[in-house]
Amino acid sequence: MRNVLLTGVGGQGTVLAAKVLAQAAQAKGWQVRTAETIGMAQRGGSVVSHVRMGDNGEEVIAPLVAKGTADMIIAFEPAEAARVLPYLAPDGVMVSATTSIQPITTALSTEPYLAEATIASLDERLNGSAAAPARFVLVDDEAVLSQVGNRKTLNTVLLAFALKTGHLPLSLDDLRDAIRACVKPRFVELNLAAIDLVESKE
Repeated sequence: MRNVLLTGVGGQGTVLAAKVLAQAAQAKGWQVRTAETIGMAQRGGSVVSHVRMGDNGEEVIAPLVAKGTADMIIAFEPAEAARVLPYLAPDGVMVSATTSIQPITTALSTEPYLAEATIASLDERLNGSAAAPARFVLVDDEAVLSQVGNRKTLNTVLLAFALKTGHLPLSLDDLRDAIRACVKPRFVELNLAAIDLVESKE
């Protein structure tokens, strides 16, 4: 069984990313269940998508990932990554974008939200031991998306980086096939180009 949590802010494409990931798993014949927990998403609220995949032929009964059991967390925003950290399994991997989105509460206060501090805290907690494998993978999404030329491919870029870690039994070719099946035809080539770019990076 593989449990994946995708988290971000409304409008970032987390729900579509979960759909693409589920499609990639279903194409392998695995049973998959998904669910979303959405809080005022259209107004910039948190969005958390759950994807549970029976990669060893298991029957997937419940759609929600329990705390401490996520094999992977894919975070579209650093604060949202910190918010769902309790869901990560002891040997799980977190992939997170670096770009922050200022919440309404910050805009109304005098205390700025500093993504750098959040990222540093996550890195210390997950990559604190030099002897242990890296469990926190940071993606400079601004740099990658400027090369792609379209910020709307953020979800595809993060999925590609997540699969490149090898922590899930899905390949970039599986992702390409799922993109072709789930994304509107006029956006398919753009998203495939984004995957190619991620694949070319060390």
